[in-house]
Amino acid sequence: MERLYYCYDALCGWCYGFSPVITEFARRHGEVPVQVVSGGMITGERIGPIGEVAGYIKQAYKVVEDRCGVEFGQPFLQDILEEGSAVFTSIPAAVAMAVFQEQQPERALEYAAVLQRAIYYDGIKPLDHAAYAKRAAALGADQTDFPDKMDDPAYLKKAEADFSLSQRFGVTGFPTLVYESVSGELYALARGYLPLQNLEANWQSLQSSMVPFRNA
Repeated sequence: MERLYYCYDALCGWCYGFSPVITEFARRHGEVPVQVVSGGMITGERIGPIGEVAGYIKQAYKVVEDRCGVEFGQPFLQDILEEGSAVFTSIPAAVAMAVFQEQQPERALEYAAVLQRAIYYDGIKPLDHAAYAKRAAALGADQTDFPDKMDDPAYLKKAEADFSLSQRFGVTGFPTLVYESVSGELYALARGYLPLQNLEANWQSLQSSMVPFRNA
């Protein structure tokens, strides 16, 4: 079955900017299912207080706002970025996505957008399991045991499987879109942020050329 893999990371600012684009693209092309893949951008030795990378983010977020038309909220800019102590890690959001996809797989793309807005506009901390559960419940997931499942090693393994899948695709940056044809071949649709019109142009070109990205 054909599908589109959306390799993203909840802490990727460019993915936050890309959320409206991929949401509209998926709406227009509802015949092609979208599988959200958590990329694991900030794991291992990269995990640490956001203050360690605050200088970079303070410049980069303005570029994302200008190019993508999204807004970074004051709760994030002041309470998280400026304060500097919140631990920046991709793992909890990826685990939350794994829990959510088990319950509401058809709304995973929507949850990805919600997670990014929660982090970059509402200013939740990446370690706040309750905040992930609350937003999952708003999309129909069962909130009662959501935080407990986030502590279950089985869901961490699912998140890590996503990280591995992204690596097998050869993803080096986010967002990345990989199209899988009916025959199982993989094709690049986007590497990095693209406006909707550019993404649509890539889609039309892909349909006519089908140049393989990387075989599974």
